[in-house]
Amino acid sequence: MNISLPENLRAWVEAQVAQGGYATASEYLRQLLREEQKRQLRAEIDTKLLAALDSGEPLSANAEFWKELRREARARLAERQAE
Repeated sequence: MNISLPENLRAWVEAQVAQGGYATASEYLRQLLREEQKRQLRAEIDTKLLAALDSGEPLSANAEFWKELRREARARLAERQAE
């Protein structure tokens, strides 16, 4: 893949490479892309968490809640194993 940059951006990337201790512009750009992937994933997770928070009435996660959840999970597992 080749990327064309105007001279001002090319100079800026080269300065970033020199300042950041990168061996090449490709290494620097790969790092930028990895950081952008992480940023987008974090934004996606945040969106899903906010949707979950807005999805209904909150439940009290007390000891009884966890006990019932385990009971339901065991029952579902037993059903699947019986199939």
